[in-house]
Amino acid sequence: MSAAWCYKSTRGGQRGVGFEETVMTGLALDKGLFVPEQVPFLGADKIEQWRGLSFPELSYEIMSCYISPEEIPREDLKDLVYRSVVNFRTEEVTPLKQVNGMWVLELFHGPTFAFKDVALQFLGNLFEYFLMRKPGSRLTIMGATSGDTGSAAIYGLRGKKNVNCFILFPRGRVSPIQERQMTTVPDENIHCIAMEGTFDDCQAVVKASFNNNAFRNEVSIGAVNSINWARVLAQMSYFFYAYFRVTDTYPDIKEVSFSVPTGNYGDILAGYYAKKMGLPVGKLIVATNENDILHRFFTTGKYHRKNFIETIAPSMDICVSSNFERYLYHLCGDNGAMLNTWMTNFEKTGELTITGDLLEDAKREFSSGSVYKTENLDIIKQYWDKHQYLLCPHSSVGIGVVESASLISPAMVCLATAHPGKFPEAVGQALKNNVPRPPVQLAVLLKLPTRLTELPFNEQKVQEFVRATLGRKAVSANSHSAPPLPVLRSLAWIGVGILIGFAVSKHTARF
Repeated sequence: MSAAWCYKSTRGGQRGVGFEETVMTGLALDKGLFVPEQVPFLGADKIEQWRGLSFPELSYEIMSCYISPEEIPREDLKDLVYRSVVNFRTEEVTPLKQVNGMWVLELFHGPTFAFKDVALQFLGNLFEYFLMRKPGSRLTIMGATSGDTGSAAIYGLRGKKNVNCFILFPRGRVSPIQERQMTTVPDENIHCIAMEGTFDDCQAVVKASFNNNAFRNEVSIGAVNSINWARVLAQMSYFFYAYFRVTDTYPDIKEVSFSVPTGNYGDILAGYYAKKMGLPVGKLIVATNENDILHRFFTTGKYHRKNFIETIAPSMDICVSSNFERYLYHLCGDNGAMLNTWMTNFEKTGELTITGDLLEDAKREFSSGSVYKTENLDIIKQYWDKHQYLLCPHSSVGIGVVESASLISPAMVCLATAHPGKFPEAVGQALKNNVPRPPVQLAVLLKLPTRLTELPFNEQKVQEFVRATLGRKAVSANSHSAPPLPVLRSLAWIGVGILIGFAVSKHTARF
């Protein structure tokens, strides 16, 4: 099998892993993350052949570079890719808009109004596809979310055969709309856990569960967080798509730059891999909020964990970026032993420092900046007042960093990672409560019943809950009992929401 179709651990403990195993296990056995054994470099002529392709056609071509036809026959892969975009509200999937002399890449036209839909609709279909090839196999998904991953994962996995999904989120630290997108889903394979603590605490419990081999094997655990390589792979597509659309309009532009609001580092990492494949990418800008560990790294070389700060951009409120290990691995020359030493020390001390040539290499590959609350609110108001374009409090961070660095140009693309309707509190602060009406699909969530389980920050308690839930489901699977009344009520409300949704335009307005 081609090296580009095989995967290895960043910490050196596994090599020659197939795509299916990479996707289904999520995390390597040595605690590392999976990366391709070889990133395929495409010449300019090859990339140019893709210019006229639609978004799903382009996604298919990119994924074909990383997935062996022996593992997923090409017609099956094409079907998986196409089915993963049917629930988007625009045929373009990720359209671009020109705003204030640059571009905004709208990644919020999927089912949950966030960029993570692009990857998690695909990942949900992948899980189901692989499980259906192995009768009797089941998968238990565990994921942590700072807001958008959870709902996108749930909408990608709801109703999937032989998959149970457990999503942990920090109680009171996601927006009300984000929480309701998770807790109003009535499908019996979906389980929401509101955990005490921060996102990093939730992520720590999930990682500890993966690293507990007995528990991992007992429940057949899998990952939907951005540690899963399939998510990074799917997100490469919109960097290629944006490049083609920008250069369609401005043929003289040779390189396109991207500003990416960043928490877990997975989104901008996809742009990094696209550049390694040969896409003409100029600057890759890491845009952070007050939780600025990545900005501090790219300016000082110090990847030092600090205390969590709650902000108006909750999806970026992350102190340790899960995907950053993949970049560090490439930064140290794909040296698994060195990376393992770095990460082991970081896990013990909360500090990792690079200097000299390595730091200069990192600065050449990435720029960075931070936008704090006051400036962030000003940007949201400014773009609404002057350009009639409303930003969510994460997308505005990406634009704010571009503005502060005086990088506005037709060759600059800012990623709009979520719909502003998901964050009415922050938008309300910026616009002095003069907030446009949200999309009906979000408004209806306020009328739906919810269900969740509250648990302490305790790995054992969470694992006990997972075991007990799976045990009850195994018993009920043999009972053929009717759905409980709360589920029927939820289904009724979902029906109301669907009917309302069909009564309005399929395309979302500029709110």
